[in-house]
Amino acid sequence: MNHNQDPIVALATPQGVSAIAVVRLSGQGVIHIVNQIFRGSDLSQQASHTIHFGVIQKGEAYIDEVLVSIFIAPHSFTKEDAVEISCHGAPFIVTQLIQLLVAQGVRIAEPGEFTKRAFLNGRFDLAQAEAVADLIAADSTLSHQTAFHQMRGGFSLALEGLRKSLRHFAAMLALELDFAEEDVAFLDREDLKKMANAVIESLDRLIDSFQMGNVIKQGVSVVIVGKPNVGKSTLLNRLLEEERAIVSPIAGTTRDTIEGTLHLGGIRFRFVDTAGLRETTSDSIEAIGIERTKIQLSKAFVALYLVDLSNTSFRQAEEDLISLGLERFRLLKVGNKMDLVPSTTLEQFKGYLWMAAQTGKGIAPLKDQLLKQVAEKSTDGVGTIVVNARHFDRLQKSKQALEAVIIGLEQKRSNELLVVDLNSALQALGEITGEITTEEVLGDIFSKFCIGK
Repeated sequence: MNHNQDPIVALATPQGVSAIAVVRLSGQGVIHIVNQIFRGSDLSQQASHTIHFGVIQKGEAYIDEVLVSIFIAPHSFTKEDAVEISCHGAPFIVTQLIQLLVAQGVRIAEPGEFTKRAFLNGRFDLAQAEAVADLIAADSTLSHQTAFHQMRGGFSLALEGLRKSLRHFAAMLALELDFAEEDVAFLDREDLKKMANAVIESLDRLIDSFQMGNVIKQGVSVVIVGKPNVGKSTLLNRLLEEERAIVSPIAGTTRDTIEGTLHLGGIRFRFVDTAGLRETTSDSIEAIGIERTKIQLSKAFVALYLVDLSNTSFRQAEEDLISLGLERFRLLKVGNKMDLVPSTTLEQFKGYLWMAAQTGKGIAPLKDQLLKQVAEKSTDGVGTIVVNARHFDRLQKSKQALEAVIIGLEQKRSNELLVVDLNSALQALGEITGEITTEEVLGDIFSKFCIGK
């Protein structure tokens, strides 16, 4: 249990004018403290998880009519005594209320301190605590589902299965060390090698899922590229259903990147319209725009390679793709202005989606293909997706330690050295869930949370 239970307070709802605001308290004596300034029911005599109507007073002056919810330890988010005061959402009222509580001996909470206390008091592990922040920041169906699954312990359960296997073999190796003089073997070296490889396979799946996790957390970056005047800006406007980019028949109109977001199938896509690519240009400003296009391409999840069907042959489009250096990127090939060419021309563009950005024809199949691109990169379940860079780093360290175990087995190293590497793999996984951690790490993690969480 966390012994630092000094009372803390914070505004749990966003700053600014609102219909109501919620002021949250947690720690030793908070029910008694609120009871001192509350006129209504005697809160000290009430059951946990009850709500009480009354008035907050400062001396003889009324501050506000409120609803007070009380939670008695350990039946609260932090597993400490906790109180939530719902008042009117005027910033003046909130400020007066918090100042009154501070005058009663309550301390302003640090960022993430409520969740940190919940972790320290055993409410959940560190991976679940970090998922709380992801849940608050979720802006799509998939990011919400992923964060909620991790907060409920799905990711932690997968890690515990891996740690259980590693702990078993580490214990058997340690036991052999105790009986070294009797030359007793409790573990077949081939079995250990198979176990290490099986765990590495599981780690690889988690590590590989991080790219998808990044997509879920940051949004799918889709860069629209192609030669000047092929309809990139028109396509962006059509996808977003608003006039975001300037459309002009003059080549090179788009000089800088233009972005917009769209939700498809519960996933947030970030579309980026870019300067038209051509091999050489005498316009220095346009050249800067082209360079920025290449930077965007290097960060994109997928690129929409757009060609003008009305003035480009299939052979020319493929040659342009190579000459512009686009073949190394993950591409969706799209032929625009299908309404201006005969069907015989369309049939030549095998492997391309056909559309008319001006009229919107072919937009639906394009959206379907974008979703398919994401689905192909997804893993076998929401619970196996890694979205946190810290987790990704520790998974890689665990894998490296297990690879050292396999090398040690092949080189017939002593049990002492094998146990060291196995323990390193265990420690890296333990750092994800917080079984092994430091105050510095906790401080860094929870400092990124909002004050009231």
